[in-house]
Amino acid sequence: MRHLPLDDPGVADHRTPGRFLWWLAMGQRRTLLGGMAFGIVWMSCQAVMPAVLGRAIDRGVAAKDARELVLWAGVMLAIGVVQAVSGIVRHRFAVTNWLTAAYRTVQLVTRQAVHVGGALPRKVSTGEVVAVGSNDLSHLGNAMDVTARFSGAVVGFLLVSVILLSTSVTLGLVVLIGVPLLMAMIGPMLSPLQRRAAHQRQMMSDLSNTATDIVGGLRVLRGIGGEQVFLERYRRESQATRVAGVQVAKLQSVLDALQVFLPGVFVVLVVWLGARSAVAGQITAGELVAFYGYSAFLMIPLRTATEFANKLIRARVSARRVCTVLALQPDVTDPESPMPSPPVGSPLYDARSGITVAPGRLTAIVSDDPDESALLADRLGLAAAEVDDDVALGGVPLTALPRAEVRRRIVVSDTSAQLFSGRLADRLDVTGSGDVTAALWTASADDILDGLPERLDAIVTERGRSFSGGQRQRLVLARALTTDPEILVLVEPTSAVDAHTEARIASRLREHRAGRTTVVTTVSPLLLDTVDEVAFLVDGRVVATGTHASLLETEPRYRAVVVRDVSEVAP
Repeated sequence: MRHLPLDDPGVADHRTPGRFLWWLAMGQRRTLLGGMAFGIVWMSCQAVMPAVLGRAIDRGVAAKDARELVLWAGVMLAIGVVQAVSGIVRHRFAVTNWLTAAYRTVQLVTRQAVHVGGALPRKVSTGEVVAVGSNDLSHLGNAMDVTARFSGAVVGFLLVSVILLSTSVTLGLVVLIGVPLLMAMIGPMLSPLQRRAAHQRQMMSDLSNTATDIVGGLRVLRGIGGEQVFLERYRRESQATRVAGVQVAKLQSVLDALQVFLPGVFVVLVVWLGARSAVAGQITAGELVAFYGYSAFLMIPLRTATEFANKLIRARVSARRVCTVLALQPDVTDPESPMPSPPVGSPLYDARSGITVAPGRLTAIVSDDPDESALLADRLGLAAAEVDDDVALGGVPLTALPRAEVRRRIVVSDTSAQLFSGRLADRLDVTGSGDVTAALWTASADDILDGLPERLDAIVTERGRSFSGGQRQRLVLARALTTDPEILVLVEPTSAVDAHTEARIASRLREHRAGRTTVVTTVSPLLLDTVDEVAFLVDGRVVATGTHASLLETEPRYRAVVVRDVSEVAP
């Protein structure tokens, strides 16, 4: 058995759903083959048991030979033990195959999400990614799980056919021809089932996306009284998804019924033919009993075969969704021929806005439009939707450097940054080597720890919802400070805290980042009063630079923006 999660999930072949499923199977072929081997032994034991029972009746009971009866009873016991052991091992392999497929898919999708980065929400809905983890993993795992039983069913069917042919050619031919005909009768239902399942899967993805949007914006909805509107929208989408699920269930129920009815009719036919042969003296009483046993056994491979087809269809639908996520490309890719890295302490320059961020200084960006300054912050960290060569570090365009180096040297923490669930200390120190205590002090987050009995060992809930908005913002700031990059870009880092807390953060930030480059987008006078230089933007261009005090005196438009902010937050 293998260790999970995998050290390396590999590089998936996501060109088509079929190729992805084949790649997934080849990645765990050892456990798949192991499961198939024990599945074959397990099913073969069931297949030969009726024949052994028939021999025991003919040679032991009918012939009144106690020795033969004990011998064949011992053979049945041995086969039963082998069947029990192989069944246990087969099940262990099946569970391993299910978990391996699920873990590998989770690792692939997670790695892809990190690879695409901030462009992921712009390229695919949140619900699409959520649905991969909530539904698709199960279907992909089921496809790997059922292979062991399906292999055993195929071999068991062939084994029974050979035994029947050796006993009665007519019965053998009925089995060999009848089973494929049964599968052919069920086959036409599989394609509509796949279409309906794919439609339902898309609707579930859209519904998950709607639910995520509602939960994320619940506070805003309450503020504008839009809860009822979105509730009705969710109800409509939920009902439409339910109807789609019912349509899938209708077809699935017919398929499940046929899985019982058609094999049942087939079994009746086999039993009837066997009884006629016994009456005609063509087979013995023991062979007749064996035919009854085969009739019951044939239900298993037939239902397993249709189950395999059903689960494979669902797995293909899920694989198509996974392939969609894996095919996404980030907005920024590594250059084919990277340029030499600029030395540490190089200035950061943006030709489009005209801003130059001096090394080792604390620079503020002020704009009348917050989205404008936030966009510039993203561009400085190569995180914007539109990527160009205008931003350069030490004269080298960021697009000419490897992405990993840009991410290591420049960290952008914006207002949409979230806290992941897990142990607080681990969520704050993402590099494993940062000074969490100093970062929390700078972010004025000491009081948050004081309110947690477990302090840094406390468990963060999903998106940090157990914290208030101001607490989350301070913890996100502490996480950014813990990374201690060469250049740190902070977007409105104190917009959700009170004035006293903001003043503490402003005074401590300068000391904490002494000697390193820091950029802050803000219109708060408390922060602006502590920075080395302020760059004032109008229509995306720097129109004035200087200290906060000098710009208040010389730039009326700057003073209007800052003074307006003061009037808005004043009690």
